[in-house]
Amino acid sequence: MTSEPTEVTQGQLRTVNTNIVFGSLSAVGALLISTNAQSVGQVLVLVLGLLAALLSVRGWSARAFRVVLLPCLVASIVALVAGVLFLDSAPAPFGVSVVGTVLVLRLPHRYQRPSALGLLALVTGVIVLKVLLEPHLGEALLEYAVGSASIIVVGVVFATLNHLVARLVSELELARERDAELAVARERVRFAGDLHDIQGHTLHVVKLKVALARKLVHTDADQVERELDEVYSLVGETITETKELAHAQRRLNLSAELENAKNLFEAAGIDVRVVRRGEGEPDTRAAETLGQVLRETTTNILRHAQAEEVRITLTGSGITIVNDGARGEAAPVLGGLAVLRDRVERDGGTLTVEQGDGRFLTAAAFPGRRDDR
Repeated sequence: MTSEPTEVTQGQLRTVNTNIVFGSLSAVGALLISTNAQSVGQVLVLVLGLLAALLSVRGWSARAFRVVLLPCLVASIVALVAGVLFLDSAPAPFGVSVVGTVLVLRLPHRYQRPSALGLLALVTGVIVLKVLLEPHLGEALLEYAVGSASIIVVGVVFATLNHLVARLVSELELARERDAELAVARERVRFAGDLHDIQGHTLHVVKLKVALARKLVHTDADQVERELDEVYSLVGETITETKELAHAQRRLNLSAELENAKNLFEAAGIDVRVVRRGEGEPDTRAAETLGQVLRETTTNILRHAQAEEVRITLTGSGITIVNDGARGEAAPVLGGLAVLRDRVERDGGTLTVEQGDGRFLTAAAFPGRRDDR
């Protein structure tokens, strides 16, 4: 939702920058023509150089660089040579200073220095030749060496400023594209995590119930039928949840997840205790995340732990799940909980995982995010 306004703003910045430089160059060119041109020829060469400068700047922003620049460069060089050598116009280098700067800054880095030195040698050579041809060397040196150099500096400064602002806008566009790519990547990770929560949890529960049904198939047909009915219902619910996930409509219910976890542990022969402490409940968003933590932890216990007892403690701001089936004292490998930890932290909560003395603890909390009713 924010990318479109950002893109519009960047386009406006580029337009404003081009217009400012375009207007400034036009003002400087008009000033040079009005104060220095003393003949029609001088007016023509200054106008030619000014037009070349303006078109090179405009062509930059219009992304018609290769089409526009070569004719502009040729025109500015013609204005330089004709203006300085034949028409006695000291401001004639103004056009080539702008076009040359645009050229150098747009070339690949390895070509910039040779191109800059070549253009500098051309302009210097023309001015030196003009000074040497003049009978009054001192006056010519002051007029062309000092005057023309000042005008060249002005042109270079304008073109360089235009380049700097354009580069900043381009970097803003690149940063926006990278932010969009990161957002897509984060969404893919989130989707993969949710899909893992749904499919992984269901498959392990189905495996557990099918194993129980196989064990009872010859001794308790009624219980087997109930287990298979639950498997059928669970698969149907999973299909529905997967569709909701694909359409961004999935919502977890913490109370339902709590009841589901309790039933699964009891079906697996694990003693489960649910304790509620404090008043109020987590807000809706926190409750959904806590439901995901409970679902992931339940799946991990059923898959990896040899638990005989599980204690679930629910408070107004978080949940804690402790089981006694931890193996060894090694640091726990988080797996799916690592993804959930990032999600919990992004939502302003904390996820704690601890292992020791044969117990494994998972605790998620959202301090200050309670719905007191």
